[in-house]
Amino acid sequence: MFLSVFDLFKIGIGPSSSHTMGPMTAASRFLDEILGGDWPRPAGAGVDRIGASLHGSLAYTGIGHGTDRAVILGLAGETPMTVDPDLSDAIVESITADRRIEPRGHPSYRFDPAVDLVLDRKTPLLGHANGMCFYAYDSGDRLLLKRIYYSIGGGFVVSEEELQRLKARGPEQSTTPVPYPFANAAEMLAMAEQSGLSIAEMKRTNEEIHMPRDELDAKLDAIWEAMLGCINRGLAQEGIMPGGLNVRRRARRLHDKLQEQWSQNRPNPLLANDWLSIYAMAVNEENAAGGRVVTAPTNGAAGTLPAVLRYWLHFHPEADKPSVRDFLLTAAAVGGIIKTNASISGAEVGCQGEVGSASAMAAAGLCAVMGGTPEQVENAAEIALEHHLGMTCDPVGGLVQVPCIERNALGAVKAVTAASLAIKGDGKHFVPLDAAIETMRQTGMDMSEKYKETSLGGLAVNVVEC
Repeated sequence: MFLSVFDLFKIGIGPSSSHTMGPMTAASRFLDEILGGDWPRPAGAGVDRIGASLHGSLAYTGIGHGTDRAVILGLAGETPMTVDPDLSDAIVESITADRRIEPRGHPSYRFDPAVDLVLDRKTPLLGHANGMCFYAYDSGDRLLLKRIYYSIGGGFVVSEEELQRLKARGPEQSTTPVPYPFANAAEMLAMAEQSGLSIAEMKRTNEEIHMPRDELDAKLDAIWEAMLGCINRGLAQEGIMPGGLNVRRRARRLHDKLQEQWSQNRPNPLLANDWLSIYAMAVNEENAAGGRVVTAPTNGAAGTLPAVLRYWLHFHPEADKPSVRDFLLTAAAVGGIIKTNASISGAEVGCQGEVGSASAMAAAGLCAVMGGTPEQVENAAEIALEHHLGMTCDPVGGLVQVPCIERNALGAVKAVTAASLAIKGDGKHFVPLDAAIETMRQTGMDMSEKYKETSLGGLAVNVVEC
């Protein structure tokens, strides 16, 4: 099994990988299908109008997650990695006023968001909770093309046909064999023992089948620079976050207080936890505002891993650039196992699949760079994941703000604690990581839909929106 580090860590925009980045990517795929897809084209007919409908979790929380804007931007030809967050509002406003889209390489199409973009809460699509349909019509409003896509978490998008193949055959295998194709934690540990390599070294060897070392290092550095840039932007911003909850940014104010304490050399036994929390909150406040973020493994959980990595660089004098790369490679190895055998989607398994996965990945990465053995790294990931089991996804107002921002901070604290506990042991422990992952999958399948990113239960219905 091979899932690249760059499949899990993708540079995009907030507030949600599954509800923003995924739908934008799906819209872009539909444009490609219109031009180059293998579908019957009636003689003399051409696409004149485009429509879209959102279903399941995308319909229930689409407005709060910016899904409607993401679809409009995607149909305008934008992608999560290339769209300029500072220009997105102007693009959406122009299309809404003109009721037309003009994506690059396409003719102009009729598209009125008020009519042609439907949030359908009554008709779920059976393949996945995050389903969407796109439609292309001729000038007489005859349907020419319909495609269904699913946003399955972390920005990953599959068509109806691709989803059925995934369910029938399991995850797609890489066309290029890799030296260490571990599909679960038990295989990963066995390969590490047999090869004498660390988890990061095995993951690097697999990645270098697809690209040279210099390119891999440059891409890993770019991922960290994007994460660090998000932290720094979050620490510099103030004000109310968008969406109507009137939630105020706190990271900058808390950061200033910590800096003051730091300069005065005041004793603070909670100092490391405070910095961890502020770093994570800075990222997720940026995400909530629609800024540039990195899926880690999702947008809703984007703050946990960067916070732990920034903590490593802040408090550990031995931290350096190679260790940052090893951290990311180790975290991606664990994240790939979780995604393959369970889910990283809040709409599928609740927040245990988002912040829980992020905390496990961060714990593994931190344990590795602190000198942990593969067994200790696996133990760290298991501890972090085990203590997120059962966590629901119940965002107030459908926004990735409450409880999401603070939840990332606590996920970072748990990750550091898990790594510290694991590295003080010998790697032997009672619950294997694979068992915790399978438990997360089963718990998610049993969890009521009310608690899986629909904002129909939990905090979402028990907190009065102001």
